[in-house]
Amino acid sequence: MPRNKKIAVTGASGLIGSALCAQLKSDGNQVIKLVRRPPRLSDEVSWDPQRGEINLDLLEGVDAVFHLAGAGVGDKRWSASYRSEILNSRLLGTTTIANACEQLQPEVFISASAIGYYGETGNRSVTEVDRGGEDFLSIVCREWESVANLAPSVRTIKLRTGLVLDPTGGALGRMLPLFKFGLGGKLGSGKQWWSWITLHDQIRAMVFLMNSKIEGAVNLTSPNPVTNQEFTAALARTLKRPAIFPAPAFALRAVLGGFSTEVLGSKKVIPKVLMDNNFEFDYPHVLAALTALVDE
Repeated sequence: MPRNKKIAVTGASGLIGSALCAQLKSDGNQVIKLVRRPPRLSDEVSWDPQRGEINLDLLEGVDAVFHLAGAGVGDKRWSASYRSEILNSRLLGTTTIANACEQLQPEVFISASAIGYYGETGNRSVTEVDRGGEDFLSIVCREWESVANLAPSVRTIKLRTGLVLDPTGGALGRMLPLFKFGLGGKLGSGKQWWSWITLHDQIRAMVFLMNSKIEGAVNLTSPNPVTNQEFTAALARTLKRPAIFPAPAFALRAVLGGFSTEVLGSKKVIPKVLMDNNFEFDYPHVLAALTALVDE
């Protein structure tokens, strides 16, 4: 039984961060939330990624650091200024945390990344050893992962996270209202591959990695990616609703701007590192996952 740990987390208020903190506390660990404002609670420590400032004294003796903070890629249209924010929020924050880890020497530094690293993969399956793409998010992920290497003497993991499924947020949270009213359907052609994972398995995998000896890039996706058409059919079946209102690609581009490439693009990602290390997914198949997640 691993001993209780002292764990620091950035991005603790996000979908993944809040679920992670809850699980870590439930397991008996001490969690310190790094916040970009004056601390209001005893478990909060202030940091300033823009200035590269963090109070190391308050993090002394930390065993693990999870760095999840960064501007959301789906939160706004990708104007030139927001593209800069997407990139700079990751580079500045990760540089600050990685430099802190090199001084604090925790057992492990776990830094967020995304399957956007791979770019457009079409029908080709990719694993952690495959090269990255050349589109905007591929470049962001590559530079993001590069600055995570600024703690070379600390075991470092880069979480290439896929489409995280949870009814309270993310893509599924946005899709559910439409599907519940029978207004859902495939996005674009529906032939694009979606590499998904339940929030439940995402958190289990993150804790598993923390307690392992694994390092480097790790894909956090189900071992069974599905096409968007298969995903929407499974969601409609779960809700006992039709899925007959497809969203045309041109409309998605008009509404979502640059982010439409993430919805319409195809990423067929396999979590080979987790599979090779005998991680067991509670929800490896999308229909069972959606059935468990969706509660009318």
